[in-house]
Amino acid sequence: MNICFLMYPWEDIDPENDTSLALIHECVKRNHGVAICTPANLTIRNSVTNAFCTVINRMEKVPANLKTFYKNASIREEMLPLAGFDVIFMRANPPLDPIMLNFLDSVKDDVFIVNSLQGLREANNKLYTAAFGDSHNNIIPVTHVSKNKNYLIRQIKESAAEKMILKPLNGFGGSGVILIEKSAMSNIKSLLDFYVTNSDGSSNYVILQEYIEGADQGDVRILILNGEPIGAMRRVPGSDDHRSNVSAGGSVAKHTLTKQEKALCKQIGPKLVKDGLYFVGIDVIGGKLVEVNVMSPGGITYMNKVYKTKIQCKVIDFIESKVIDKLKAFDRRSRLRNEVENA
Repeated sequence: MNICFLMYPWEDIDPENDTSLALIHECVKRNHGVAICTPANLTIRNSVTNAFCTVINRMEKVPANLKTFYKNASIREEMLPLAGFDVIFMRANPPLDPIMLNFLDSVKDDVFIVNSLQGLREANNKLYTAAFGDSHNNIIPVTHVSKNKNYLIRQIKESAAEKMILKPLNGFGGSGVILIEKSAMSNIKSLLDFYVTNSDGSSNYVILQEYIEGADQGDVRILILNGEPIGAMRRVPGSDDHRSNVSAGGSVAKHTLTKQEKALCKQIGPKLVKDGLYFVGIDVIGGKLVEVNVMSPGGITYMNKVYKTKIQCKVIDFIESKVIDKLKAFDRRSRLRNEVENA
């Protein structure tokens, strides 16, 4: 199998904690061909979609340790046609680049893409949770999305809660997430001016969401593969930050899925699969879905350390099975075509 990871540059990888590196490492261990490229390195050559790739040379003995593997891996640069790969694994950081998807549209019928282009188009921002149709707010916290500052201020004032969460629509890794309180209403207008209005006069959508009790104790990151949870961890905020994202200084701890969290996964799993969102990370607080991460969900390395497991094996097992299914379907189609041709 040949797999291309469409992600950030090789030199930007965190060799100790990077989920993408764990997936790459597992592929190399299985003797699969591995290349990575960035969205900026996609190109068209003679009407064929190519990419300037960083190819990882095959290794006689693959180090078991991620940091050692990263240090010892030798790489070369090649321009390669994307349709020649079996799999394209999307691991680029948000926000989604629509031009990148336009390039990939030309190869989507030839290559298995994780996650699907249509799924990424629909779910790349925080509006996707509305697609689950939770009108009674059983699994999704009360949420408002708007550019209208007067409307947002009114919702804050009318809320029964003393605290709410404010965050940009296209943020990731906990960037821009702030806790607001009614007792500080005098500061909220200036915050909205900062979040909504750009210097060029354009505006941004922001999310205003109910504060879920217990959020100060952290959230739960659940990794879902083909509609089923395959790993979870509790992310605990640092002493001087309300955000629980590890990138924002949070720490991780073991977590056993509650009955409510299992029901949540069961409810949203079929739609994720239907939308071609095979590998996602969801963030849950108090049994409620806060975010769905579909572009570059992380957490594998942290879960592996906490549970002494190798979650990346399940992910690559799934991808291999999808490629085998695709090849079998192609062989069957070719065989049947030959029967017709030779009749």
